[in-house]
Amino acid sequence: MQVNNKVIVVTGGGNGIGRELVLLLLTKGARVAAVDINPAALQETEALACSHSERLSIHRVDITNREAVSALPQQVIAAHGAVDGLINNAGIIQPFVRVKDLDYTVIHRVFNVNFFGTIHMTKEFLPYLLERPEAHIVNVSSMGGFLPVPGQTIYGASKAAVKLFTEGLYSELLNTRVRVTVVFPGAVGTNIAAHSGVTISSPALTEEQRSRIKPLAPAHAAQIIVEGMERDRYHVMVGSDARLMDLFCRLSPQRAAKTIFKQMQSLLPD
Repeated sequence: MQVNNKVIVVTGGGNGIGRELVLLLLTKGARVAAVDINPAALQETEALACSHSERLSIHRVDITNREAVSALPQQVIAAHGAVDGLINNAGIIQPFVRVKDLDYTVIHRVFNVNFFGTIHMTKEFLPYLLERPEAHIVNVSSMGGFLPVPGQTIYGASKAAVKLFTEGLYSELLNTRVRVTVVFPGAVGTNIAAHSGVTISSPALTEEQRSRIKPLAPAHAAQIIVEGMERDRYHVMVGSDARLMDLFCRLSPQRAAKTIFKQMQSLLPD
C-alpha cells in the first residue's frame, strides 16, 4: 500500500523509530496520527514536523488501557476522516537480569505494552481498516523475537508472541483488502532503555564488542519499515545483524543461541 494520501496511525510516535516513522510518512504525503504515552515527546515530534504538522494529529494514549484504546479510532477519524494503516511500533525492554531475578510486575508490564498493546490497537482498528479500499497493519517484533537474548528473555518472549500473532493475522486476512507485515529490527540507535525505565549498569563493552555492534540510525530503520509496508512484505528484517542472525538461526539455532550469549553475557550481573 502506497502511503501517499493515506491515514496512518503510529504508536510510540514520541521518540526513536516511531518518531522517524511519523516524520517520514508525513514527507511522503500521508496523514499521520501519532500515539504515545508521553505528551511532551509527542509535542516534540509535532514541532519537528514543521510545515507538515497540519497533516499530523497527536494522541496521548496508554496502549495497555483497553478502554482508552477503544476510543482512539473515532478520535483519529474525527481528525483525518478515515484510517488506512496502523504501525504498532511501541515497545519496551526489561532490565538486563535473569528470569529468576525479574519481578512479576516487570514481566506483566513488558507483555502488557509489547503484546497486549499490539492486540488492543489491532482489535480496535481492524473493523475500520476492513472497510477501506486497501489497508495495512505493520507490527514491530524484534530480532529478539526469534533469537534468544540472555537478560531479555521476557522481552523476547513478548516479541515472539507479536511475531506469531502477526503471522496468524496475515493468514486470517488473506481474502481481504488488509495486508499485514511483521518487522524484526536488530540493533537500532534509540534510547529504548531509558524510555523503558531500564538502567544498564553492567561493565562497559570492550572495543572489540563495540566494533561488532553498529546500531542502525532510527531514520534508516524507518525507511526500511515504510518501504516494506509499501511493498506489502510479509517479513521485514531491519539491519544487517537481523538479516545475518535470521539466517544463522535457521541453519543452526543452538549455535546462534550460544553465539549471542557470548556477545551479551557482560551485560548480565553475576
